[in-house]
Amino acid sequence: MITLYGVYRSRASRPLWLLAEAGVDYTHVPVIQSYRLADEAARAAQLNTASAAFLKVNPLGQIPAMEEDGLVLTESLAICLHLARVHGGVLGPQSAAEAALIDQWALLAATAVETPALEIMYVQGNGGDKTPEGQAAIAVAAEKLRRPLRRIEAHLATTDWLVGDRFTVADIMLEECLRYAQGHAALLGEFPEVKAWLERCQARPAFQRMWAIRNAEPA
Repeated sequence: MITLYGVYRSRASRPLWLLAEAGVDYTHVPVIQSYRLADEAARAAQLNTASAAFLKVNPLGQIPAMEEDGLVLTESLAICLHLARVHGGVLGPQSAAEAALIDQWALLAATAVETPALEIMYVQGNGGDKTPEGQAAIAVAAEKLRRPLRRIEAHLATTDWLVGDRFTVADIMLEECLRYAQGHAALLGEFPEVKAWLERCQARPAFQRMWAIRNAEPA
């Protein structure tokens, strides 16, 4: 049985969306980030990333984490790749070549997309985009994103999805990294194929359900 640890307002959204797409039964343990709890009393009352019980699962104190039949995984993309291969059906690779392509898009998402996309989200979320310093930081992060976005744009000009002409775990992993920068409308406007692909991903019923639950959680 799969046990998935983490709240929706975290990188746990990635495997939670995948599990919803796959229709797989699992147990969800909503571990919250300790920094989101106000004080020691709140941390003692609610299972969180600093709780002794959770640290036995992931000594790094990070979410998500997954347990299945003695296997413990503590990186969101590794969790997604495993779940797609074992439980995902057509969401996972159907050949060695597809497995390599899915790995490639996962690594691109993690190494070239996520960090600058997060930088944009953090500056915008803190209202920094209203200051010259914040605008400069966003411009630097956006420039870092343009190179991978050009690569993704060229690929999506020939297909609706990243691998195998169908929606796969590759789309989930890249979308979940790139959506951090979705508030930069001007940047995404430079890449219409990428923007259309994001909209296709986010129109899927499983994403919509995941997003509704995420938004219902306390911010």
